[in-house]
Amino acid sequence: MISSLRKHIWKLNFYPPYIGAGIRLHSVNDDFTCIVMKMKFKWWNKNLVGTQFGGSLYSMTDPFYMFILMEHLGKDFIVWDKAAHIKFVSPGKSEVFAKFEVDKTELANIKQTMQSNEKMDFHFKTTITDINDKIVALLEKTVYVRRK
Repeated sequence: MISSLRKHIWKLNFYPPYIGAGIRLHSVNDDFTCIVMKMKFKWWNKNLVGTQFGGSLYSMTDPFYMFILMEHLGKDFIVWDKAAHIKFVSPGKSEVFAKFEVDKTELANIKQTMQSNEKMDFHFKTTITDINDKIVALLEKTVYVRRK
């Protein structure tokens, strides 16, 4: 059965802040453990020095780890993005991509951890890369999970 989240994630392509920033959902794998976002490089999302705007780079990373955990933990848990840290490594001068992946082993470990804990923070890392796989930014996310 396809969950509501999985069924409707493509609607993000019509989310006004993403449209304005040139951000689009690039792909989602069948088991909803990997989401890839992309952001075009256009005049309207450049900063004053002609590179990808940092706020848009961060925006394209929110809230995909939360979505993956919500999908796999189910309705018995509250899942929230709690914190993020982004480090800009090199200027983005082309279309960029961010891949969010939580493999099945890690999901199983999270489920196991939550059997004996009321609430926990989980940490994830992703890399924003350009079309040549050059690192543009590094992201660390903290996702809060609590049993209902």
